This record gives sequence, C-alpha cells and structure tokens, in this order.
Amino acid sequence: MITKNDILTLENQLYEAMKSSNLQILDKLLHNDLLFIVPSGETITKEMDLETYRNGNLKIVELIPTVEQLNIIDDLAVITLKMKLKGNYDSQPFEAQYRYIRFWKNFSDGIKVVGGSGISI
Repeated sequence: MITKNDILTLENQLYEAMKSSNLQILDKLLHNDLLFIVPSGETITKEMDLETYRNGNLKIVELIPTVEQLNIIDDLAVITLKMKLKGNYDSQPFEAQYRYIRFWKNFSDGIKVVGGSGISI
C-alpha cells in the first residue's frame, strides 16, 4: 500500500539525487521503462535521463519544489508540483520555473517513477 508520506519521502530523495547527480539513487527511483516528456517537448527514457547526469550536462544548484496535489490510486501515486530550478545545462546557466506531473507505481522491488511530464511556466 502506498501512502502520501511514502511519496513525499521518495520525492525528497529524488530532489536530493538530482541536485547531487547521484546516479545510484536515480537508477533505484526510476523504472526501467520510464517515459517522461521534458519541457522542450522531447520524450526521454530512463537511460537518456541518467546519461544527462552521467555526462555532467545538467548541474542543479537550486531546486525548490512546491507540491500542489498528490493522489493515491491503488498502487499508483500521481503528484503535481511547481519547481524552481537554477543551474547549468550544457555549461549554460539557467533559472526557470516548471510545473510537473509525476507517476509513482508500487512494484515488488519498491515504488518507482514510471512517467511524467514537465512544462515551463
């Protein structure tokens, strides 16, 4: 059974892993069949996402999330949030706000992100 506290804890682990480019934690939290639509409109996979961190293309300096809604539907959680991000992408500084929807699903080996989408706001 998934609880809202489970998802909020996992979201915080995800944020910390993103800020520190912790590939081990990201690998654990993202499902192998993940599909995510990034703000540019491109659909990425888990491996594409991990490669961005592995290559050092994305460095997050500041990440400030604001959870808007969190619904639990059986073994699936749907969360929407706004996020302020500051950092560097391909050595270019950026500062932006995004709105995300993320889907977490419970599996025998833990709760993992299976999909989501983000837009610039």
